Amino acid sequence: MSTSNSQLTEQINKAKKGSQSAFNFLLNFYWSDIYNFLLKRTSNENEAEDITIQTFSKGFDKIDLFDDQYAFKTWLTTIAKNLHLDMVRKRKNSKSIDTTYENDNRMHQVIDENPSPEDKLIQEQNLAKLLRDIKQLKPKYQEVIQLRFFQEMSYKEIASQLDEPISNVKVKLLRAKKLLAEIIIES
Repeated sequence: MSTSNSQLTEQINKAKKGSQSAFNFLLNFYWSDIYNFLLKRTSNENEAEDITIQTFSKGFDKIDLFDDQYAFKTWLTTIAKNLHLDMVRKRKNSKSIDTTYENDNRMHQVIDENPSPEDKLIQEQNLAKLLRDIKQLKPKYQEVIQLRFFQEMSYKEIASQLDEPISNVKVKLLRAKKLLAEIIIES
């Protein structure tokens, strides 16, 4: 997939205006770069994936602060590096206080009224086959799919249930839907 700088800039600008499809595009486009960067730093797939989710969550929450004179990938990589360093410091200090997220009650609202292509594909599948496909996902992705699509919980309810910020839930759900769509297409 060849994407020009102008197309990336356009998607970033759309994301700054709250476009769900732009967030999805940016997540898909940069996921591998950020995940692989963190995998090299952590040597642990689960940690790398968790920090990648946090990176996109924080990046999407603060996207209005992104300065477009810099590369978006560099900005995300810096967020990822800082989150990893915070995790390492937290382990060193062995304190169980969560300081990764600011408690500022301002949450980035991403309106998700229109079903994405992944949503449409998921809804079209036979339930039994869909459940088999969901079982192929990692447990944390199975859980968000279950809560969102089968228990029909809102993002806020899922965040409360999982004791995570809403932005993390949104990123996990985007990632889970993408992975599930890939599994469905392959089978």
